[in-house]
Amino acid sequence: MQIAGTILSRLFKAAITLLAIAILNFFLVHAAPGDPATVLAGEAGAADEQMIADLKARFGLDQPFHIQLARYVGNIVTLDLGYSFRQGQPVLDLILDRLPATLILTLTAFWISLLAGVALGVAASARVGKFTDTLITSVALLFYATPLYWAALMAVLVFSVQLGWLPGFGYETVGSGFSGLARAWDILKHLILPALTLGLFFMAVYMRMTRASMLEVAQQDFVKTARAKGLAPATIRRRHILRNALLPVVTLAGLQAGQLVGGAVLTETVFAWPGIGRLMFESLAARDYNTILGVFLVSAAMVIVFNILTDIVYRLIDPRIGHKA
Repeated sequence: MQIAGTILSRLFKAAITLLAIAILNFFLVHAAPGDPATVLAGEAGAADEQMIADLKARFGLDQPFHIQLARYVGNIVTLDLGYSFRQGQPVLDLILDRLPATLILTLTAFWISLLAGVALGVAASARVGKFTDTLITSVALLFYATPLYWAALMAVLVFSVQLGWLPGFGYETVGSGFSGLARAWDILKHLILPALTLGLFFMAVYMRMTRASMLEVAQQDFVKTARAKGLAPATIRRRHILRNALLPVVTLAGLQAGQLVGGAVLTETVFAWPGIGRLMFESLAARDYNTILGVFLVSAAMVIVFNILTDIVYRLIDPRIGHKA
């Protein structure tokens, strides 16, 4: 009941937050210089005032700002994200077509970074001050300091161009005609480089957080009591230290899960991964307002969903939080 009440409360707050984000994004996008009518007219080679005026009327950009805003808010309530004149199809269809690729990439990168980061953090904390701890910490610092786009380019250069081990671009092999398990294996091979590249930075963050949290919890009184009772070190580390040390890691993971969507913009662009991050990049260059706003809205919704899931997991790990609430 407490979890159900928490979910309902979070969903109500999420709806208000999402509406506020949509309005703010509308203001920001329309404050940027340029508009779709000017871009399309320029590409057509006939950027005269009459053509621009006709295109603005077609896109509804000739209406007063408050009318455009009211129409936009009314549309998103009914899940109508508008029409992309650049792509020639509804924005919602565009996003739903690209969303699975982004979810596959971000969720894979998230779990790789979280599981590997926690495992390395536990290993480093168990051998604090020794060579293993120094090695893991140094590698994590290297990954943390490496720019995402540079790591992506180097991954393509080394593992795809030089070694030829993995495909460097795309979602699957074009024209392969694969189906079933063969197609899944082909997609998996294309997924490895972008997922690892996107996950390396966050893996370093989770590793450092887990290590610090494990060392802090290990000094608590209840851990000293467990040692005094003669429990095995592995049992103390697993049952008493790790479970409590995971609380700040879960909080951080929930906050940074949404950032994976932002990082996916660079990753999808470098690896030509057909997700909503790449769609947003292309739409920004084309001043495709409706698509930009639609991608922003869906990205914000994904961040909110991740935060709600984090709250639920937090209460499952530490039931005391539900009683405090």
